[in-house]
Amino acid sequence: MTIDIHAHVVLEQVLGAAGRHGPEIGADAAGEPWFRVAGYRLDGVRYRGSAFMDVDLRIAGMDRAGIDFQVLSPNPLTYFHHIDAAEALGFCRRHNDAMAALVAAHPDRLGGFAALPMQDPGAAADELERAVDELGLLGAYVGVEFGTPLDAPEMDAFYARVVRLDVPLFFHPAPPGIDGPPADARPRRFDLDLICGFAADETLTVATLIYGEVLDRHPTLDVCVSHGGGATPFLVGRMARAARVRPWSPASLRADGAFEARLAKLWFDAHVQDRRACRLLEEVVGRDRLVMGTNFAGWDQGDALELGDWSKDLAANARRLLRIEAG
Repeated sequence: MTIDIHAHVVLEQVLGAAGRHGPEIGADAAGEPWFRVAGYRLDGVRYRGSAFMDVDLRIAGMDRAGIDFQVLSPNPLTYFHHIDAAEALGFCRRHNDAMAALVAAHPDRLGGFAALPMQDPGAAADELERAVDELGLLGAYVGVEFGTPLDAPEMDAFYARVVRLDVPLFFHPAPPGIDGPPADARPRRFDLDLICGFAADETLTVATLIYGEVLDRHPTLDVCVSHGGGATPFLVGRMARAARVRPWSPASLRADGAFEARLAKLWFDAHVQDRRACRLLEEVVGRDRLVMGTNFAGWDQGDALELGDWSKDLAANARRLLRIEAG
């Protein structure tokens, strides 16, 4: 069995669910599609009539790619982590209801992750509980920047709820400046916000969770970071060295191997587009902490079959991470 855990979806039922923030789909005079979120407009990406929104096209594409089961996640453009918390909660509730209905219609092929209003960690914890206990979703899929640092004390009750519910938490960046503070203009050239910016955010996520002792306070928390953790495999030596010698490093990280031991508790999707990067990722974190991701139907979609013999190993890992039975 092949299990893909990095597959975003756009749901018809949530269009306009964030009020003035959208999301909204349209087309220009030439018929070119656009997608609006708050003051941000994505031009040239067709969601309607594609696997993003048409489940039959998705399943047909999964068959062609050799994907047996796929866990759908929110579109990172619609995290809405920087709008009013009440508006965000309303959007997430509608999103999760629609997600649950979609996967319930295709239980042998699809699962779903919850969207959460992370600007309010308490409301996020409550919505996660509803999504898991009432809707049957498999965990949460959220952004990495929402105004509260990932290691802040205010996050501990949220992490404790994730642990109590016994579900995984997935971190995946969003392009900056969509519904929040203005983004640095430099990465907007050449899509560098997607190519380099995501990797930077993912690396910062790994570093913050470890340096901020989140994994020490919540030792059974299962966190998965997208795209192989960004630059983490390449920077692991510098990150570990900093943990041993920099003055801000906590006592728990100063022993040889302490950073690496925390890193070994994290999970990563193997959507890195390069066999050399994949081998380095495996060498640094171990194959048993990897799961398969494709960014299905996205600009950088990977082919599940390219993983070859890895597919079965990664599917077994995904079943452990998602708490689902072998099928």
